[in-house]
Amino acid sequence: MYLLDANVFITAKNVHYDFAVVPGFWDWIDRSVAAGEAVSIDRVQTELRAQRDELSEWVHTRSDMFRRSTDPLAPALTQIASWATSQPQYQPAALATFLDSADYFLVAHALTFGDTVVTHEVPAPASQTRVKIPDACRGVSVRYVNPFTMLRKERARFELAAA
Repeated sequence: MYLLDANVFITAKNVHYDFAVVPGFWDWIDRSVAAGEAVSIDRVQTELRAQRDELSEWVHTRSDMFRRSTDPLAPALTQIASWATSQPQYQPAALATFLDSADYFLVAHALTFGDTVVTHEVPAPASQTRVKIPDACRGVSVRYVNPFTMLRKERARFELAAA
């Protein structure tokens, strides 16, 4: 199962796959969710709804796309928090921000359910001011990929239709 970070949706809308220009991307997401191949989480949903734009409207009608953060996550949350706080490079503010973020829960879902996190973030193990998703994934042995790797692996195709 692919577990989609907020930046997958936001970057798609703003940069690569505008709703009006590449609707096939959004259709592919819908089909992948329906097939049980991709989801996101409730905390990402909250972030996306806060945008109050076309993306937040799209998200509003797709509550089945967002897995709830529930009790089974507790062991994973503890493991991730333990990893993060044991890293000497992170400043206290970076840790506090991470442990209060959707990113923290995204990695916990992936660890709990064996998912692959999909994010545009890149590792930054020397960062002192931000815990990046790929670094947290590596720290607790969770798989992660960028959206383009996911799309290639899944053989997604967005072909030009006649106007």
